[in-house]
Amino acid sequence: MTEAVAIPEKSGRGVLTAIAERLRRLAQERSGASAIEFAFLAPILIAIYISSFEITTGYSVSQKTLKAAGTIADIVTRQDSVDKAFLSEMIDAAESTIAPSPAIGLKLRITGVTVDSSGAAKVLWSWNESGGKPYAKGSTVDLPTDMKKPGSFLVRSELSVQHTMLLFFGSPAGLEGSSRSLTIRREFYYRQRLGSDVPCSDCG
Repeated sequence: MTEAVAIPEKSGRGVLTAIAERLRRLAQERSGASAIEFAFLAPILIAIYISSFEITTGYSVSQKTLKAAGTIADIVTRQDSVDKAFLSEMIDAAESTIAPSPAIGLKLRITGVTVDSSGAAKVLWSWNESGGKPYAKGSTVDLPTDMKKPGSFLVRSELSVQHTMLLFFGSPAGLEGSSRSLTIRREFYYRQRLGSDVPCSDCG
């Protein structure tokens, strides 16, 4: 007599259940997906951070340049008179104010401006960082309306520096850095503090 072998009825269903369980666990596994997401987002976040830092630094240099221009005009208007040697020291004053940022390509112009009885503003003397005379004596100056006081004297300082910013643009698949060179220009006007004007003895 042949002995019958009993086969469990649920053996096939158990295999399907095991496979389904493995698929469910695989679908819930997030470690690999997190790594891919990080690899995708990290370059974008780094680019945004660097660009934000560069923009903040550029704004800081802009504010320091404005402060330096005001400081120079303030110092000059406190003098009885000036000369080229004294004005050349204003370059150091500008660099010290802008520090620790470098004052690359610094350009400085200082001008003595007279306003006649009719309110017309003209150059009395001028000087630049190379010791030259950027404006002809007697040439017209376009002053702000509130500065056109008849019979007054003003000192105008014009300061500019070069600043390079590293900004990122492009798609996530190919971010590229781009250097942008900017010229930051600022000017300031101050009235003389002593006497009726501030003459420059050798500015011409």
